[in-house]
Amino acid sequence: MTRFALALLAAVALTGPAITGPARAEDRMTLILDWYVNPDHGPVIIAREKGFFKEQGLEVEIIAPADPTEPPKLVAAGQADLAVSYQPQLHLQVHEGLPLVRVGTLIATPLNCLMVAADGPVQSLGDLKGKRIGYSVSGVESALLSGMLASAGLTAGDVELVNVNWSLTPALLTGQVDAVIGAFRNFELTQMRLAGGDGRCFYPEEAGIPAYDELIFVARTGFDQDRVTRFLTAIERATAYMINHPEAAFEAFAATAPDLSDPLNTKAWADTLPRFAHSPAALDHGRYARFEAFLQQSGLTDSILPVSRLAIDPGAAE
Repeated sequence: MTRFALALLAAVALTGPAITGPARAEDRMTLILDWYVNPDHGPVIIAREKGFFKEQGLEVEIIAPADPTEPPKLVAAGQADLAVSYQPQLHLQVHEGLPLVRVGTLIATPLNCLMVAADGPVQSLGDLKGKRIGYSVSGVESALLSGMLASAGLTAGDVELVNVNWSLTPALLTGQVDAVIGAFRNFELTQMRLAGGDGRCFYPEEAGIPAYDELIFVARTGFDQDRVTRFLTAIERATAYMINHPEAAFEAFAATAPDLSDPLNTKAWADTLPRFAHSPAALDHGRYARFEAFLQQSGLTDSILPVSRLAIDPGAAE
């Protein structure tokens, strides 16, 4: 099973123990995750379990969606306060007219990679010529792949793209494809090993693609700055706790659901820990400008938006 095949865990409100105390009704917030709870969401769950949201006067309802494409749209429609989303998708959605803005970073490095079998015929990006590459989502992943191929002197016409839906690891293991784009390096590599295979990743940021924030918090433009700032303060404290007390933090995280202590999630926790943003509110202006330019050069957008339309540091916002 891929991480996306665990859809039975989705569509469940993960509110955890009821938060009591002086929190006011107006201090309630709704956060929609990008998918079911997994180690990528460690700081969110730890902030709830350790009472860091409560310390900030917040009662945060955490919801896993049935459809991972919906959370940003729900925030744009005013039906939730925040959503966990992806920097590359945010650029496209703002270009499409959604009133969204990045207000914080959860995972500050790319996780996406192009994965191949370690002992297979693809030992370099140049070996992809004439090969089949599986994918799940078109658009940004196609742009990433094209950029990576270009670094090896290839084009999209040199490969055959195969839509494998969310079955990235099974498609590679069974030989349906020679490589997959969209694999998360902190999950799929372990998934390959647990399934009896051995994978290796080619990393977009090492093949000509601008580095980007994998997971971000997005809000509707005109958001409540005070509440979001307090939310990010709790996330920052949770991240510090995880770094200082990784074993205790994982124990608290894994206790919230039976499957979170399985071998895949245990290894994913360790692999993801160094990738969390240490200062979630802080904005790397140049990172968003460079990726915006990359999308325009790749033909996915027809203009370049100013970073202020895409992302802000809410603590520094006027």
